[in-house]
Amino acid sequence: MTDQATDLKLEITRLIPANREKLFDAWLDPVMLAQFMIPGPDMTVPKATSDAREGGRFLVIMRAGDQDLPHAGTYKTIDRANRLAFTWESPMSPVEDSTVTIDFEDAEGGTNLRLTHVRFQSDESRTNHEGGWTRILTTLAEKI
Repeated sequence: MTDQATDLKLEITRLIPANREKLFDAWLDPVMLAQFMIPGPDMTVPKATSDAREGGRFLVIMRAGDQDLPHAGTYKTIDRANRLAFTWESPMSPVEDSTVTIDFEDAEGGTNLRLTHVRFQSDESRTNHEGGWTRILTTLAEKI
């Protein structure tokens, strides 16, 4: 791993028309995860699990065609309706300590959600994840 991987991060902010509690809870609910953790067209989530406690694990199996892509992590912070942080383990992001932090703030018309993902293998990986997370947040806003 290069020093560059340590420095690479992305941040996406989105206003989502839902209250903070409902939006926060969606990230810990396996039924909801299966509905919105879809980073690309023609993808599905046939399986999602969540042990929603600090130190608990989650698993999201993303399916592209006939290929299953397991994404997993450990919840580091669960501060209901304020902040959620978890490690990010995926075939597309094989960097140790890759972490996603989501902050929730009240806003007119809903909740401002700020997603920050740190530590990528390359600029290309960061760009690909930015596209995936953007699509996931768009789907979340439609499903919530």
